[in-house]
This record gives sequence, C-alpha cells and structure tokens, in this order.
Amino acid sequence: MADNIRTLYQGQFLVSRDPNDCIVTVLGSCIAACVYDPVAKVGGANHFLVAHGPKDSEHNLRYGLHAMELLINGLLKEGADRKRLVAKVFGGAKMFDEMTDIGRMNSEFALGFLDDEGIPCLSQSTLGRHARRLRFWPATGRAQQRIVDANEVAAEDRTPVSTTKTTGSEVLLFGT
Repeated sequence: MADNIRTLYQGQFLVSRDPNDCIVTVLGSCIAACVYDPVAKVGGANHFLVAHGPKDSEHNLRYGLHAMELLINGLLKEGADRKRLVAKVFGGAKMFDEMTDIGRMNSEFALGFLDDEGIPCLSQSTLGRHARRLRFWPATGRAQQRIVDANEVAAEDRTPVSTTKTTGSEVLLFGT
C-alpha cells in the first residue's frame, strides 16, 4: 500500500501507529525530534522553531520544551512505554551568517532534553548550512532525509551531510 503522507508544519506534532503513515517536513534551523517505541510500534515527530521563548509562551508548540513534552505525552497515550522510547533528531542548520546560531541552540536543547529524560538518541543529523527534507515512518522509526539548497527549498543538493552520530542505518540519506 502507498504511504499515507502526513505533513508536519512548524509548531506541530504528530503521533501514529499506522504502518502506512509517513510524516514529512522541511527543516532549516528548526528541529524535528522523531521519537518511537519499537515494541509498541508507535511513534511521532514534532517541529519546533526555537528552544526557548518568552515566559508567557510555555504552552506554545513553536518552543522546544512544550513541543517535546506534548510529543512524549502523545506517545504514552497511544501505548508507548517511556522506558522503550528512542529518538532521532534532525535540523538545526545555520541558515544565515548574520543571525544568531539558532540552529545550534535548538540542537543542543533537543539533545539535552532527551538526555535529561533518559531517551537515547540513536542517530542525529544536525547543524551544517543546509535545510533538510525529512520523511519519518512512526510505526517503524525509519527516517530519510534529503539535503535542500538553502536558497531554494525545492532544489535538492545531492551532497549529503554526514550524521554526527549514527548506529547502523537509522538515518538514510537519499538523493534525487
């Protein structure tokens, strides 16, 4: 059966156990944490813009803390066991030289959050200078990314970035 494509936009999270669901998103300096339980075969992803926001933004999905908490709680509601959760993290690019390195701050936040919560990060593809087009199958934890030219989101760069940490083939890089 064909994949059921579910688009993940900034400030959202999606959770699914359907083996046909594929979550897709495009990331620049934003982060997508893909978290799943390999036994319960349920997973999900979020897409947050910045690690921390103003004090009155604690319930806004654009910010890392709330996005991470809602994703984990959503997984638990669908039958995931917190002790079995594992993650993959994508994004955090430095898109513009003139700006603060928001991507690095986002990446450090996501990895620190997972570490603090005792959720192993099996693989990651973060930082660098290019956007990423991500596909994640939540029921299996399979992930693919395509590097995207920073100047034109629709044009793919055939030069993959290397992952900073990986075990086996958890992160598959693909070209056009």
